[in-house]
Amino acid sequence: MLHLSPRTQKLVIPYLFLLPAIGLFLVFMVYPLLKGLQISFYHFSIVPTRPSTFVGLKNYLEAFQDPVVGTAIINTLIYTLVTVPAQMILAMLAALLIYSVTHGKVFFRAIYYTPVITSWVIVSLLFLYLFQSPVGLINYFLVDVFHFTSQPIAWLEQASTAMIPITLLGIWKGIGWSMIIYLAALTGIPNELLEAASIDGANSWQRFWGVTLPLIGPTVVFTLVLLLIGGFNVFISVYLITNGGPMQTTEVMLSYMYHQAFEYIDFGYAAALSFLLAAIIVTMSVLQLKLLRRPQETY
Repeated sequence: MLHLSPRTQKLVIPYLFLLPAIGLFLVFMVYPLLKGLQISFYHFSIVPTRPSTFVGLKNYLEAFQDPVVGTAIINTLIYTLVTVPAQMILAMLAALLIYSVTHGKVFFRAIYYTPVITSWVIVSLLFLYLFQSPVGLINYFLVDVFHFTSQPIAWLEQASTAMIPITLLGIWKGIGWSMIIYLAALTGIPNELLEAASIDGANSWQRFWGVTLPLIGPTVVFTLVLLLIGGFNVFISVYLITNGGPMQTTEVMLSYMYHQAFEYIDFGYAAALSFLLAAIIVTMSVLQLKLLRRPQETY
């Protein structure tokens, strides 16, 4: 039986416990990532008897010349630029309201968080029904109840309005997640600081802007980065509500990648698009962290 010195055990045993997790990470994360990178340089064939053809950077160069890729990037950016600030602002308001109430905090937290745990498939189909034309519930209220318009709006049949249901769904479903994080950050603020600011004559807005927001700044940056990543990964709602239509005007990066891979069976091109999207996300996340993260003060 092998006997190890206490010092050796202290060095080796933690890594033995980490081995299963490292093995799973290598098998299910690192290997697929490297395999996808390899596929992006090939005209990949899923038929075992038909060899894949190495094409080098052809898939990446084709992406820069593909007009639908430009449309997909613009739609992804618009979705992200609209949903992320809206989610953060509304989530902050919800967190502040819940933090200020004295009774029913658990109830209100559950109400706001319920959309987060609902299925993307179910709520996407629900929004598809709500915005159908001419018989959707939204058109019913606009035309028959409030008389805002005389004709039903073809929400999902024209490029100018097709992204509205998708964007609204993203905002509605994401508020609760950020709210829980902000609420946890708010509970960590010492009451003495807020009371001191009140004694100095600061009103509610001044206390929030001068005391609360600086203290929860790292949390705000954290949610901003994660929401940005989530915004760039929008897929299910687009796929189920518009499927990229009409005429591919609502394609986002993931939906276009899906169509290339599973409708046109061009896995090499889809893999190249995925790594271009990953490069965009990593670049924007690093820039955000560098621009928004303030250096820690030392005492």
